[in-house]
Amino acid sequence: MVGIDEIYDLDVDIYAPCALGATVNTDTIRRLKCAVIAGAANNQLADEQLHGQMLVDRGIVYAPDFLINAGGVINCYREVKNLTEQETTKYIDDIYNKTLQIFARAKEEKVPTQEAAIRMAKERILHAKN
Repeated sequence: MVGIDEIYDLDVDIYAPCALGATVNTDTIRRLKCAVIAGAANNQLADEQLHGQMLVDRGIVYAPDFLINAGGVINCYREVKNLTEQETTKYIDDIYNKTLQIFARAKEEKVPTQEAAIRMAKERILHAKN
């Protein structure tokens, strides 16, 4: 078993915070030895802008929490819109492609993945309004 404060010092491929927010912060980022952060906890970054950029600087790939949790939101949408399982699966399967698009855009624009994801979401909302 690993203590809650010891997890940040382990040599791991993926750090997956799944129950506690703000565990990615100035102190822990310096200690992390992972290549990827991908977990289901909400608000994983204590400060989205500061810590998002720190992860970029450290070369750690971050999958934003709302991206990781998209399947749950899609399921709620399914219930409200009475979608079929096939229609729902199409949306869920697209999470992978959206993840790759977010990572590519972040790299291209030299911004944290969180920022790229938010930009893309705002663009989709604006497009839907028009």
